[in-house]
Amino acid sequence: MAEIRLEQLAHSYHGAPSGPADYALRPMDHVWEQGGAYALLGPSGCGKSTLLNIISGLLVPSEGRVLYDGKSVNDLTPQQRNIAQVFQFPVVYDTMTVHENLAFPLRNQGQSRERIDARVREVAEALEIEPLLNRKAQNLTADEKQKVSMGRGLVRDDVAAILFDEPLTVIDPQLKWRLRRKLKEIHQRFNVTMVYVTHDQLEASTFADKIAVMYEGQIVQFGTPRELFENPQHTFVGYFIGSPGMNLLDIALGASGVEFDGHALAVPDAIVDQLRQREGGRLQLGIRPEFVQLVAADDAVLHGYVDLVQDQGTFKIVDVRLDAPSAPVIKARLGEEASVPEGRTGVHFPEAWQRFYIDDHLVGVADENL
Repeated sequence: MAEIRLEQLAHSYHGAPSGPADYALRPMDHVWEQGGAYALLGPSGCGKSTLLNIISGLLVPSEGRVLYDGKSVNDLTPQQRNIAQVFQFPVVYDTMTVHENLAFPLRNQGQSRERIDARVREVAEALEIEPLLNRKAQNLTADEKQKVSMGRGLVRDDVAAILFDEPLTVIDPQLKWRLRRKLKEIHQRFNVTMVYVTHDQLEASTFADKIAVMYEGQIVQFGTPRELFENPQHTFVGYFIGSPGMNLLDIALGASGVEFDGHALAVPDAIVDQLRQREGGRLQLGIRPEFVQLVAADDAVLHGYVDLVQDQGTFKIVDVRLDAPSAPVIKARLGEEASVPEGRTGVHFPEAWQRFYIDDHLVGVADENL
């Protein structure tokens, strides 16, 4: 296994890029530490697969370097980098048995029959495919084939890293959760560096210790699932992480502090001072629906009316349309037993959970201990 370091890495599919819009990956520095379990999360087209293919050696970057344990690998092939990659769709040899598929990489290394058999059975047991070892791969279901494809990446114990490019796309939804947990257990058992590409935040948080969120060719935040949820460093992270995503309101600085539609909001003085020091860009207040409180109209500065209630079984999503010229909608997530006000309601944002952004980037946190 290896530490993977990116130094000013960038890539463009244009022959002569003239600006940021021409780059699939914008210049970035990043480190995947040895033995970690990581997810690369973002929407389609954000650059996830491009970055993964550069790390593996399937693609040569336009700029910058990829280093394994401090050594540049830009000029090395995937085989020379000693990388295992599991693709979106399973890659297996249909005419071989499952045992032969798993053994193939080890036979290419010239390992002994005893060593090969022991390793194949260890990996098969971890993936729960021991009963399939003597079956031809062509007779397997799609999810069984993907398990074999994963096993081929795991069977070698000398790989620098294993890269997963949305490996559960072909898996039945009912089996996805089980396989995600199984991959986590396998990582803990074999302690190999793993990078898992996905657009699904649940997959990312189930598998990874840390998640890199990508947006428009950049890693906009790298952190634990809790850090991404509680302190999104970019408005896209706030929007993309969570169900539903973060509420964002355009606000302004006035004589009385932070204001929305002419109403002064309760914001700590320290945050107001930070915002005044960096005036000039688009200023937004963000708050998660989980922390929005619906209160009596007399107890709140902001008011609106309940526009929609979605009962999700274990919780409710309440849309409140605020009294403002642009009539923005605030989403509140309430417990299943919580009562929902009818008609008009007050809306309260607890100071501890307010987040402020200038030009999409986090400015301050109300409670530094969170």
